[in-house]
Amino acid sequence: MEHIIREHLGRVGLEAVREELRAMIYRPVLIRSVATSARKVAAKPTSTVKAASRSTPSAAATRTVKAAGGTTGAGVGSRTVPVKAKVVEEEASVEEDLPFNPPEFNLQVGQSQRDLDTKPSGLKSKKLDDLFRGTLHDNPEHDSPAVSSTAGGVDIPWSTSYYGLGSAPFSKETQELLSEKVDVTDIEIKPDGLIYLPEIKYRRILNRAFGAGGWGLVPRSETFVTDTLLTREYGLICMGRLVSIARGEQDYFSQDGIPTATEGCKSNALMRCCKDLGIASELWDPNFIRMFKKEYCDERFVEHVSTKRKRKMWKRKDRTFDYPYKVC
Repeated sequence: MEHIIREHLGRVGLEAVREELRAMIYRPVLIRSVATSARKVAAKPTSTVKAASRSTPSAAATRTVKAAGGTTGAGVGSRTVPVKAKVVEEEASVEEDLPFNPPEFNLQVGQSQRDLDTKPSGLKSKKLDDLFRGTLHDNPEHDSPAVSSTAGGVDIPWSTSYYGLGSAPFSKETQELLSEKVDVTDIEIKPDGLIYLPEIKYRRILNRAFGAGGWGLVPRSETFVTDTLLTREYGLICMGRLVSIARGEQDYFSQDGIPTATEGCKSNALMRCCKDLGIASELWDPNFIRMFKKEYCDERFVEHVSTKRKRKMWKRKDRTFDYPYKVC
């Protein structure tokens, strides 16, 4: 690489080489290799290099270089060295193991010259496997500031802070309210047999324990949207300190359903955060689940009115199946 750079410098000069490299999109490894070689050549006296026929400089041109050594049976020969600059499509993410910013060309790793001429807009796209590692702090260019509040005269950025987590237990009265047994009449069951407590019940329990305004949910990541799923991480703050973190999720079926899915995602995160406070903990107890389904629920074969398809569905004993299903 060094002898190629030296030859090209002899033809067009250092500044021309810089201009050519600025116009290309290089992978980080190629940028580091070229920049290192260019600095080495610039620091040494330029040696006389025999150039081939003077052709128009091009990133895909083929250069002919006289071999300096390696004498074979035919004597000192010449060899053709193809020099090709691979223009690759700019990637959304950059390898973390190459934190290199070439000072020679004023480019960031994984960045092309057109990036310097174009103002970035909105959030940068990420790969799906990186989505769930994002936080509000990862996107400082976002227009919305991180959620924060003041406790004891100290500003707390709740999007990244763990202030107060596990610092002290709540009062005995509060703990009794949080750990109360759930009224079985409040428990619902889905057609697939999954029992749950409506999210409004969790909010009422929190209001009784901490008072309205004594608790709240704060976002700890951006809202990530895939083709069918919406997800976001939330933190539950009670009495000015963090008590739990959970990621909510919600399916949706069309673009028009995203606002509703956003609210469902928040409610799902609240339910998961409340598990750490012991609220409705029996809903995750296998023994309670079996007892509740045996005493309060039925599993029946039902038929779809239109398609006539049959399937098994669960319901509470004091409820009936809704249209379009009817008991077979």
